[in-house]
Amino acid sequence: MSCPRIIITLLIWAATSVTFPAVARGSDENGTSSLFSELAVETHGFYEIRSGYRIRKDKYEKDMSVMESRLQLELSSYPEWADLKFKADVFGDMVSEEGHFDLREAYIFTRPFDFMDLKFGRQILTWGTGDLVFINDLFPKDWQSFFIGRDTEYLKAPSDAVKMSLFGDRANLDIVYTPKFDPDRFINGERISYWNPTLDRLVGEDAIVHTDRPNQWLRDFEIAARLYKNISNYEFALYGYHGYWKSPGGQNTSGQAIFPDLNVYGASIRGNVGKGIGNLEFGYYESADDQSGKNVLINNSELRYLIGYTQEIGRDFTGGIQYYVEHMMDYGRYKDLQPGPRRDRDRHLITVRLTKLLMSQNLRCSLFTYYSPSDKDAYMRPNVSYKVSDNLAVELGGNIFSGDYPHTFFGQFQNNTNVYTALRYSF
Repeated sequence: MSCPRIIITLLIWAATSVTFPAVARGSDENGTSSLFSELAVETHGFYEIRSGYRIRKDKYEKDMSVMESRLQLELSSYPEWADLKFKADVFGDMVSEEGHFDLREAYIFTRPFDFMDLKFGRQILTWGTGDLVFINDLFPKDWQSFFIGRDTEYLKAPSDAVKMSLFGDRANLDIVYTPKFDPDRFINGERISYWNPTLDRLVGEDAIVHTDRPNQWLRDFEIAARLYKNISNYEFALYGYHGYWKSPGGQNTSGQAIFPDLNVYGASIRGNVGKGIGNLEFGYYESADDQSGKNVLINNSELRYLIGYTQEIGRDFTGGIQYYVEHMMDYGRYKDLQPGPRRDRDRHLITVRLTKLLMSQNLRCSLFTYYSPSDKDAYMRPNVSYKVSDNLAVELGGNIFSGDYPHTFFGQFQNNTNVYTALRYSF
């Protein structure tokens, strides 16, 4: 049995060692009524117009960062035997000059026993303690949406998965099984220019990333587990993951980007600290296809750390700060083998979030800032949103990148700096 399977097996054993009451959900009195009888459906959604433009010239991308009209429809039903959810977006994209359908959620949630929840289908998944910084959250992200000016909710991409939650006196356990690998919606040059280390320059639509992606059902699966327990208002958690690097983590001999095998083991704690909430999180990223760091074409293993704190610092005014570190393992071999610009052994990142509510909390002003003292680059996300009525809201924001070098993570996106505005009608 491989190491990641041993870890996940131990997590399952730890939680299921509790004696759970075997009480099944009751059936109807006659056992003859249809599952779908009296199926009431709730309908919600919104219509949105969103536009954004680059404020710097980028010769590899269009001046428009985002220009779209979007309709989201959400259908929910709650029969006795389950909860049903469907959410999808239809939008016209003037940047790509195409129409798109994005199925966000389509799942069934049920509780077959008092100690067990099951959710299967397309769903948005998340865990961990970071604020827009992710260590043990290995569920897919949409980085293109995040950087071009779409709503922050679209950072979380959907997963086609089965989630089982077990609840006990000693601990609770979540297990997520994804039968076919769900990668990030990563930066590939279609909408955002980026640094290409092979070409040793910035590229965009002239060098779209082509991938060799694990794509077979049941064989190319992912499995993630979280074992957690609340003790004296503090939540302790252990994590395990077996799958692949979510964004390309190397390339093959043909020059295609690949998703090497990845195992992650982590832990976190979150709870009250003084007048606010503090959190600590840790993760070991084991690059299973190159554990020795000898293959220059595959990401090295890493240790990742996060410490954060959030507190209300005034009336309707909150602030949060995080300190995050990525530590590369086998750095000596990386330095010897890497021909182009090299990253530091440790990448340090500081984030600050400031949020102020005004005008009876209808006006929300926020600023989220990433700053890396090691990479000497930064990323700022200012945003102002105003709720005109219960149904109508307007928004103004930006994605501002800066950096001393074109090959660092945020520095490579300088020419993608953009401002955007949106009008949303909810129903």
